[in-house]
Amino acid sequence: MKRQQAEWAWLDARETVTTAELARLCGLSAAELDELVEYGALAPLAATPLQRVFSAECVMSLRTAGKMRADFDLDLFTVAIVLDYLGRIEGLERELKSLQARVPAHSGLLRDDPPS
Repeated sequence: MKRQQAEWAWLDARETVTTAELARLCGLSAAELDELVEYGALAPLAATPLQRVFSAECVMSLRTAGKMRADFDLDLFTVAIVLDYLGRIEGLERELKSLQARVPAHSGLLRDDPPS
């Protein structure tokens, strides 16, 4: 993946990235990514004898976790826990948006404004 493409392609879950590309995009080393795979915090889509391939969907959460690691001097096990919680938060936000989309706009239920 070219550097210019990397800034927008990672938003597309259909895109894939190699370990080296993921390391460059997220500020983590390939060895650190391998350790996250061992912890179960990061799952490759496919592993060939030469390289692992990951969904580009994981780039944002890895970038966030990598930044938190640097800011708070976290070890990789803690980063694995952070990644799990970030995934849960993203899932809950998607579920909330889905529920909000089902509620008619005029009802005022499940909206940001508290009831009067």
